[in-house]
Amino acid sequence: MSLVAGLLGRVLWLSGLRSGDHAQGSQAMEQDKALEVYDIIRTIRDPEKPSTLEELEVVTESCVEVHEIGEDEYLVIIRFTPTVPHCSLATLIGLCLRIKLQRCLPFKHKLEIYISEGAHSTEEDINKQINDKERVAAAMENPNLREIVEQCVTEPD
Repeated sequence: MSLVAGLLGRVLWLSGLRSGDHAQGSQAMEQDKALEVYDIIRTIRDPEKPSTLEELEVVTESCVEVHEIGEDEYLVIIRFTPTVPHCSLATLIGLCLRIKLQRCLPFKHKLEIYISEGAHSTEEDINKQINDKERVAAAMENPNLREIVEQCVTEPD
């Protein structure tokens, strides 16, 4: 009996189906996806300054979470920190994050973007705006706003 159990355990281990091994594999995959997401958003330019969101520490590696929610589908959560608690461009930064990820993420995903807790005076209102598909679509119909977003998300040459 122990020979069969040992053999079955080895087969499960080799196939990656043993629960502990699968969880570790899934966690490693989520970490890889999080780094992939960060690599996409770190080069977004600040709407006001000649710097990237990474350079201003608006986004960091630790602000990105990825969780598997289905077969080849992931929940991507971004928590960004505006440079000042009353930043008037926080909504625009959130919009830039959303647009760039919608365009560039190579895997199926659900996207949630938030201002880091306590990092902005109107974070609740801004979080609602940047996670509302209709408001995002309406914002991108505005040609002036769309041009600013394009300048922020376009990769430098």
